[in-house]
Amino acid sequence: MDHESEPSLLEMLAARSQLSADAMSGLCFENVPLNLVADRIGTPTYVYGADTIRTRFQKLSSALENAGLDVKIHYAVKANDHLAILKLLRSLGAGADVVSAGELARARQVGIAADNIVFSGVGKTTSEIDRALVEQIGQINVESAEELAMISARAAALSQTIRVALRVNPDVDAGGHHKISTGRAADKFGIPFAEVASLYVHAARLPGIRPIGIAMHIGSQILDMAPYRAAFSAAAQLVHQLRDLRQNIEVVDCGGGLGIDYRGQTEASTAAFAAAMHAHLHNLGIKLMIEPGRFLVGPAGLLLASVILEKHTGTRRFVILDAAMNDLLRPTLYEAWHGILPVAPQSLHAPATPADVVGPICESGDIFARDRLLPSLAPGARVVLLDAGAYGAAMSSNYNARPRAAEVLIDAGQVHLIRPRPAIESLWEGEIVP
Repeated sequence: MDHESEPSLLEMLAARSQLSADAMSGLCFENVPLNLVADRIGTPTYVYGADTIRTRFQKLSSALENAGLDVKIHYAVKANDHLAILKLLRSLGAGADVVSAGELARARQVGIAADNIVFSGVGKTTSEIDRALVEQIGQINVESAEELAMISARAAALSQTIRVALRVNPDVDAGGHHKISTGRAADKFGIPFAEVASLYVHAARLPGIRPIGIAMHIGSQILDMAPYRAAFSAAAQLVHQLRDLRQNIEVVDCGGGLGIDYRGQTEASTAAFAAAMHAHLHNLGIKLMIEPGRFLVGPAGLLLASVILEKHTGTRRFVILDAAMNDLLRPTLYEAWHGILPVAPQSLHAPATPADVVGPICESGDIFARDRLLPSLAPGARVVLLDAGAYGAAMSSNYNARPRAAEVLIDAGQVHLIRPRPAIESLWEGEIVP
């Protein structure tokens, strides 16, 4: 494997201001020693940093303001739906972008106002539509003509009127992993560009429907601005087309997808993103919205794990952790790359050799990394998997009857346990044996 393309341990550390290495305490996250967390809570444990989330939210909102844009930020709840994270983002002024009734309920539980919630997603059920109607949420992003008919029927039955935006599929390839691309013609999301105008006119005639705009979301982990520029140009074209048809259009929901630095990449530029929005959308007299998730919380979380043992088979070295694919699915699902750092201070400078970092689950796919350069790690040594704040705990499961990882939030130097590690007995709570 070509290790020259990978950042070294010290380069990964230097690239993340939320991390530091203390000569005595070892690796620290927001100035809290991770050994302290492991000693108190055990492993595997997700660790989140409140100050990192605040900093990233401010970085994004400031870039938009500096570009002269008034943009409403709706946090994509699917990235990390813990109530503590949602409450923190609500305190910063974020609304919520939800894709299920459960996410809607979570957003409301922490006090996010109903009119500050957008309901997205390609397969809303009638019961979910009813909940959105009863709550009178701010907006439903409509994915198809068929879904529009469903929403109209339910709204009429409940004597409600709901604001909707039509989700446009602009046939833009965002260039990321094919499993997180959402704006290409062959993807399951959205309405083909050529069909939007006629469906918008139709929507304006339907009972219970108030069309207010269009929405786009072209993918996730986007680092290059070219796909955004293409999508925003298409959005502006559609706004003009709809107004030529004498349609009311007040909102353009620009989606999310801003990428982060997992592997020594240049993170998506918030200033360039804002400039792309400004170039195409600033003079249309519309309200702008975005739906970031990973960008806000990804670097604000890590998975703290312990080494069970090192196994040597022929020329291969395996580092087996007590964390597994049930805790962090992304490497198995997306072949995703996460940085791995040892917590012990001396290990950051020790000689490193290639190792496969794996979990204990009985699946060949339970692999976090192949041929990763790491120092020798004795049983009980602690490591962290970086940038795991998004699509980590939210996608975890109890596979192999493994209780989910504990979760903690560091805020102003204080460690708050926000989800205890479940007892094994909790795994069969609610099960019925006839």
